Amino acid sequence: MSTVDPLTSAASSVGQLPALLIMVPLLAAPVCVLLRRELLAWVLALIASATSTVVAWQVFMHVGEHGPIRYAIGGWAAPTGIEYYIDTLNATMLLLVSGLSSIVLYFARESISGSIGQDRHYLFYAAWLLCLTGLLGIAITGDAFNVFVFLEISSLATYMLIAFGDDRRALVASFRYLVLGSVGASFILIGIGFLYAATGTLNMVDLAQRIPDAESERAVLVAFSFLTIGLMIKAAIFPLHAWLADAYHRAPIAVTAFLAGTATKVSLYVLLRFFYSIFGADYSFGTVFLNGILLPAAVCGFTVMSLVAVFQTDLRRMLAFSSVAQIGFIVAGVALATEAGLSAGIVHIINHALVKATLFMAVGCILYRVGHVHKPSLDELYRRMPFTCTAFALAGLGLIGVPLSAGFVSKFQLIDALFERELWLVVVLVLVSSLLSFAYIGRTVEIMLFRKGRAAPSATSTGVEHGHIDGINEAPLGLLLPLYAMLTIMIWVGLNGDLTLGVALDASRDLLQGMRPLGAGAGS
Repeated sequence: MSTVDPLTSAASSVGQLPALLIMVPLLAAPVCVLLRRELLAWVLALIASATSTVVAWQVFMHVGEHGPIRYAIGGWAAPTGIEYYIDTLNATMLLLVSGLSSIVLYFARESISGSIGQDRHYLFYAAWLLCLTGLLGIAITGDAFNVFVFLEISSLATYMLIAFGDDRRALVASFRYLVLGSVGASFILIGIGFLYAATGTLNMVDLAQRIPDAESERAVLVAFSFLTIGLMIKAAIFPLHAWLADAYHRAPIAVTAFLAGTATKVSLYVLLRFFYSIFGADYSFGTVFLNGILLPAAVCGFTVMSLVAVFQTDLRRMLAFSSVAQIGFIVAGVALATEAGLSAGIVHIINHALVKATLFMAVGCILYRVGHVHKPSLDELYRRMPFTCTAFALAGLGLIGVPLSAGFVSKFQLIDALFERELWLVVVLVLVSSLLSFAYIGRTVEIMLFRKGRAAPSATSTGVEHGHIDGINEAPLGLLLPLYAMLTIMIWVGLNGDLTLGVALDASRDLLQGMRPLGAGAGS
């Protein structure tokens, strides 16, 4: 009779793919700097990102067929060595992050051509790859301290990417994000430090086993508190979202599309991993009653921020505040601590990432041709840019959550989970927030389609140097092709909602069951 650990055998059969996910973009980043050629750096970055996408797809399929993977780095077994832990949730995140990076990176070359000097393009692509490396590392690692390390890699690269904006205010936005991001990272590091002091380990699977028997319950509670605040800042959960609007507004639009689809979503993944897998749902939502913090914050977030978005005249700021509102929907599902609520939150992470990346890419097309995205001035833009405006309108329907769209799947699941808990007032506020999103998206589409005769704002009042949109034509293929690739994926996900919902249900069950220790489920 022999005993075999299925997680270990899964890791051996998948080969070195988990390591390649991180190493390919990490090694490509300094090569971009050495090349110093715009075209070569872009091609290398695109190849590295696409390679990570292919590897992430293979890992995702392997996890779906064989279950979670535990991959020991350097052959050192956990908890002594560092390992990657990959289950349904982070396999999905790896595919989402790398896939979005590949599509938006194709979009980036054309979109930054007029806003960033060509002599700095190679630095832009190097920073992009470092950001991608950090985000993938956060999602794949099974070591709590490595979460912080990869978080800092992605954050430092993000500060640089935001600072590439063509407005000096991009530097202010980058600095503001640096300050608030550093505060959030410090809280996370302190929380991890208290966890290590209480348990003597940093391995996530080992932490989950040791926390219930930790000698110092106070140290565990302090760690939980610091991690809660730090992750709320990083995920831009209301009211700790102050960095997001300026960062999304001032960054190059390709960076905004990438960050809107990935950065906050990866932070939400970390929140799920710590509070469900490490601390456990019973402790997080029973003993500590995290619901009392997350649910009110989520409800205020999707109600107040949707209202704020209605009054924005710049499309980037409108969508930025909308992102905070949509994060509120995700957090509301997570805070319910039920399988239905958790699956609603996870599926909305996927759907909102696709929808918001598509919307920002459409905005990028407008910005490229018109020179501004001042909403009241986009009179009859549909006649000039029909493909771009159509993509914006269809993605907007997904944001609102109309039937057969990606957003409908997750919002319907969230409402169903709220009905299950008899939270009638929250259901009403979800519907109110959706109506508000209809107001700001619908108003924008109405201006693009029907409004006539309003001139663009003057350069002295808004900083816009372009006049009326007469003479404007459709965005180039270098922008439209990736935009419609993203739109096609978004529509396909909406029409095949059962697939993403099934993945979310599997991920929620994995989270509620906890991370599997060595030897769990061994067969003879």
